[in-house]
Amino acid sequence: MRRLILVTMLIVGAAWHGSDLLAFCGFYVAKADTKLFNKASQVVLVRQDDRTVLTMANDFKGDPKEFAIVIPVPTVLQKDQIHVGDKALLDHLDAYSAPRLVEYFDENPCSRMMYELRAPSAAPAMAGARQDSAAKARSLGVTIEAQYTVGEYDILILSAQQSSGLETWLRENGYRIPPGAASVLTSYIRQNLKFFVAKVNLKEQAKLGYSVLRPIQVAYESPKFMLPIRLGMVNADGPQELFVYALTPKGRVEATNYRTVKLPTGTELPLYVKERFPDFYKAMFSHQVRKENMSTIFTEYAWDMGWCDPCAADPLSSEELRQLGVFWQGESNPRPFGPGQVRPSPPIRSGPQNVFMTRLHVRYDAAHFPEDLVFQETADRSNFQGRYVLRHEWKGNESCEAADRYRRELPQRREREAQNLASLTGWDLGQIRRSMNGGRIPPPEPTKWWQQIWR
Repeated sequence: MRRLILVTMLIVGAAWHGSDLLAFCGFYVAKADTKLFNKASQVVLVRQDDRTVLTMANDFKGDPKEFAIVIPVPTVLQKDQIHVGDKALLDHLDAYSAPRLVEYFDENPCSRMMYELRAPSAAPAMAGARQDSAAKARSLGVTIEAQYTVGEYDILILSAQQSSGLETWLRENGYRIPPGAASVLTSYIRQNLKFFVAKVNLKEQAKLGYSVLRPIQVAYESPKFMLPIRLGMVNADGPQELFVYALTPKGRVEATNYRTVKLPTGTELPLYVKERFPDFYKAMFSHQVRKENMSTIFTEYAWDMGWCDPCAADPLSSEELRQLGVFWQGESNPRPFGPGQVRPSPPIRSGPQNVFMTRLHVRYDAAHFPEDLVFQETADRSNFQGRYVLRHEWKGNESCEAADRYRRELPQRREREAQNLASLTGWDLGQIRRSMNGGRIPPPEPTKWWQQIWR
């Protein structure tokens, strides 16, 4: 059978929330009275043993001087543990792992063709001033553990004795803290977590020449394999979308404190879905979220990074994986981001790279996800992809027993496809039937006289 791979993109942010997107795992703290909301986030988690490299992509749209972010971190980070990455790497991961639509063409039943289509994939102060700031912070029970400029970002690492002091310090330094943050900050302080605060250094941004904010990456060691999401819900305007791309050496990643389930896959759908695949995917995901009472994390893709079938995009190269923080390739005991410690690996080839990718998708709010996400790496290396199937009918005139049987079975197949679509999305079955037939329901085909003879 012949196979052709066609490509249709679904950018995760634009597919979900339109143009004014923001994304990070922490909450946004805006200067002045600008009102900012978390909408959709993309996060890469690279994990081996207790070592983690976290990449956070932001889709902030607006004046960069209004951008700032607060994120809980497990330890005080050194400057060389912080890096500014390339958004194109996350775009490549998104394209590689996106749910996909595959398109088949039925062969002549008398003598069968297959085409495939990829789915939518799937948003510094001077030294004296610093000393004054540190003294004021200490009076509020806040310690400035470290401060750096990395790329276009000014970074502070803070610790605090109580949330009220931390809130006061942030407000006095021009950050607008959303109502309701205190209780969440208190829980992180009790866990002895630190606070990573980043804002844009406009002079450095102009010097570097970047017009968009690049992803922030941090490398750290901690026995906790988790992702803090509760701060991101404090100033959220309704439920949020989170896409997690986990890269691990052993196998699939799943949550330990929430159910992790696989999206429905392999279902045959009506042909008109091809022109409405982004709408289908959003409706299908929303319907599955409702069925699971918005308390589940969905696996959309799980695959060995060394290959793909079908390939919605090429697997990431060894150099791209290294830039995302995959530090265990080619070194016996490497550390991420250390100067001269990680050698570029050979160009990617078909076959195992000892990197397994898991794509997780969760819609969450404070009522249904009261805890941060806690993960574990499993030994499960079985492959999975969100995959939806279109089958074009054969239109030939040949006559044989197989062709006659094929034609008789087509009405049942069309009805099955319509019911599949209704079941996955919650769309009205009658409207689906009308859409399948150009807005009209055709009369049943008359039975041929010879089909009555040998039934």
